[in-house]
Amino acid sequence: MIKKPHIIGSFVIVAAFAFFLVTTGTTQQMTTQSIKSHIEALWATSGHSDAEGEAFRHWDEDGEVSASCSKCHSTEGYAYFIENDGATMVVEPEQEGITCQACHTDPDSGTLRNHSDVEFPSGVVAEGLGPEALCSECHQGRMSGPGVDDYIEGRAAEGEDEDTINSRYSFRNIHYHAAAATQLGTVVKGGYEYSGKTYDAQFAHVTGYNACYTCHDPHSLEVDLGPCNTCHVGLNDKNDLRYYGSFVDYDGDGDMEEGMYWEIETMKEKEYATLQAYCSEVVGVPIGYNAHAYPYFFVDDNGNGEIEENETTRYASFTQRSLKGSYNYQVSLKDANGWAHGGKYIIQLLYDSMEDMNSALDNPISMDGMHRDDEGHFAGSTEAWRHWDEDEEVQTSCAKCHSATGLQVFYENGGEIAEAQPLSNGLLCTTCHWGGPPRLTMIDSVEFPSGAVESMGDNSNYCMTCHQGRASKYSIQSKIAASDGPYSFTNIHYFPVAAVLFGNKVAGGFEYAGKIYNGQNLFPNHMGKYDTCIECHMGTKSENKPFDYTGKMHNVHKPDQRDCVNCHGWDPSQPSPGADPAKFKFSGIRPASIPDLNGNGDIMESLKNEIKGLEADLYASIQAAGFKAGFPVVYDSHTYPYFFNDLNGNGEVDPGEAIYPNAYKFPNGKMLKAAYNYQLSLKEPHGYIHNPIYVAQLLIDSIVDLGGNQADYPWR
Repeated sequence: MIKKPHIIGSFVIVAAFAFFLVTTGTTQQMTTQSIKSHIEALWATSGHSDAEGEAFRHWDEDGEVSASCSKCHSTEGYAYFIENDGATMVVEPEQEGITCQACHTDPDSGTLRNHSDVEFPSGVVAEGLGPEALCSECHQGRMSGPGVDDYIEGRAAEGEDEDTINSRYSFRNIHYHAAAATQLGTVVKGGYEYSGKTYDAQFAHVTGYNACYTCHDPHSLEVDLGPCNTCHVGLNDKNDLRYYGSFVDYDGDGDMEEGMYWEIETMKEKEYATLQAYCSEVVGVPIGYNAHAYPYFFVDDNGNGEIEENETTRYASFTQRSLKGSYNYQVSLKDANGWAHGGKYIIQLLYDSMEDMNSALDNPISMDGMHRDDEGHFAGSTEAWRHWDEDEEVQTSCAKCHSATGLQVFYENGGEIAEAQPLSNGLLCTTCHWGGPPRLTMIDSVEFPSGAVESMGDNSNYCMTCHQGRASKYSIQSKIAASDGPYSFTNIHYFPVAAVLFGNKVAGGFEYAGKIYNGQNLFPNHMGKYDTCIECHMGTKSENKPFDYTGKMHNVHKPDQRDCVNCHGWDPSQPSPGADPAKFKFSGIRPASIPDLNGNGDIMESLKNEIKGLEADLYASIQAAGFKAGFPVVYDSHTYPYFFNDLNGNGEVDPGEAIYPNAYKFPNGKMLKAAYNYQLSLKEPHGYIHNPIYVAQLLIDSIVDLGGNQADYPWR
């Protein structure tokens, strides 16, 4: 299988000989000889030059380095591999470490070997890597997730379950410093990825710092934190670095300011504790880990949780479940800087391993407060970013919102994207700040699917560009006018916040003739502070969250409770929290001016519950209309196209029903309109805040159009 890596940046080939030495305030061009001496001095400090280390002395007793090891543990073997299309050879043990000849065809001129495509242990070929392909050949590991599956399949007994001890299993080791496998994530599948889960792809960084040699000095291998401080201001210790797109507490310790290194360190400890608990409770043979002795996992004879000097019995009681968990634990350890190369991928591997082993425990290790995925804009593992992986690019109709580069292309080309865009692992800073952070290019106005053009007058127009949906009432009208049915479902798309917020000004919902609908929600009681996306979600007018460029204010998952608690501090479903932000819930908001939207007589319930009640009423009406027409229908919010034939008429989604071949065809326009409005309300889960009156009007009018009683909703 061949796959292009995700977001392989524009590589700037930096010739080692084309640089200047800055001394005593003057810049002097270095001579060829001084350059060579300088590079040799840098190289001498690197692990590649440590000729006395285990990486080069391991084969001394054998008198030769095997063909399977020589590629990475000798200069001669590496050069032979590159020059002979992946062929390997036996060589003598290396006496100098990895020298210039490994990567350079002519060290005197600095000419690099021509190599750009790398096959990983999973069988995936990462194409077009450029110079970092030279690094990736050795820093890829020697095992993969698919390799673990193949190993299990080849040794599993017939009928064996995941918790059965199999003496034919032994620990699978990814090998050492598998940085490229971490950095490319699910593209090359270096970790064990659990069925039904999706994972982050290549860790995306800004152009110019998106390849091995653009962060690491190619000779000393050191990373200069100076350039990092351009964006990560005040960074003195690399372990304290936290991604700008990291807005959750991964390890559940309550600290969202700590660096990614520390988040992962805690998760490693928890995953190891889970593995030990599983082996003790389920397997019955305690396990321990020794980082300095192969094969790393040993029997913990005294069960004290540590491997002591006299505990040398290789662990041989693996089950399928513990084999996978131990492999991922090793993956997280053997790329010591995995937090920088692809920390979110490592987090997902550890989280899923814990979850899997916990499922077999009577007393599972607590995962309270832990998070696997980030806020949606930066959740690279989710469908919003991984949907196009098989295509290896994001099609033009989707690229505006589902690629890191599409938004800039869209606006710089007059609202058009002529070419498919590269796959993304979530958004980048440069998605919006394409002029270079912190600068933003002002977007004057935004056109909606209805053709309406609106503006919020600030940089919320960036948000509106994607959060507007992809359909309008005119989409439904056109479909009905074109035929007498039956009709396929029309989906407004996901998180159409701006379409709801602007109400009838942009006609995002299906608005019935003869009815009056709420317009833009101007939040009249917000005192001019919180009436745009930016002001609510980024706190630009908030004393609690002053506007800055540290990146921490870009958590758009929800506004800051401190901005809302004084006015909306009372959740009627809970004991009064007063003005304590920690007790405040957005889901409990209910302004006193709001009538009984769903007509159930409860004027104390939250706006969220008011809308949920109307959604339930409308779904019941849609199902009743389907039965009446002779075509029962069910809805599955997680499966496209959402509405399916209810084959047994029981009103529930049963196995085999929520599949595309069973997609529902609406027998009449009334059901199509109602289904469209139902989806709009569900796919804008915070419509109860952004424009509750407009959403309620759409839901009620849909119910009434299907035969419901208008008198049940007297406020309407």
